[in-house]
Amino acid sequence: MLKKLIAALAITATITTSLFATAGDKAEAAYYHTKAISVAKAHLGVPYRYGGITPRGFDCSGLVKYSFGQAGKVLPRTAADMFYTKGYRVGSLQAGDLMFFAPTKASRPDHVAIYIGAGKMIMASSSKGVIITYTSNSYWKPRYIGAKRI
Repeated sequence: MLKKLIAALAITATITTSLFATAGDKAEAAYYHTKAISVAKAHLGVPYRYGGITPRGFDCSGLVKYSFGQAGKVLPRTAADMFYTKGYRVGSLQAGDLMFFAPTKASRPDHVAIYIGAGKMIMASSSKGVIITYTSNSYWKPRYIGAKRI
């Protein structure tokens, strides 16, 4: 009888810990997603620079890496590495999710943006620098290959 009681208490403690860890993880994720978006927005208008990872100039993955880094999350350098090694795939976008793009559905991702909500994303565009644009943009929409939540 005592063994069953101890086992039941251990299971209850494990479940309770898991519930609190999940709530804490969600709160932490909401913080760094919000912070990363704020950092990226603070750099609107910064010019595009191939390989750029600083406020003097960003490429797409450089902006994402920098913004999440300022929020306390370390990400790989390239869009492809972010896509293949971080987070989990999502079908329904939430602010802070990473959106990936490629020339074709079968290609490796070569562009990444941060979803900011309301059908908009922030990215470093090679023609305009750091901008906010709609996810329904006629250039980017057909190149969209999926999103990941970090």
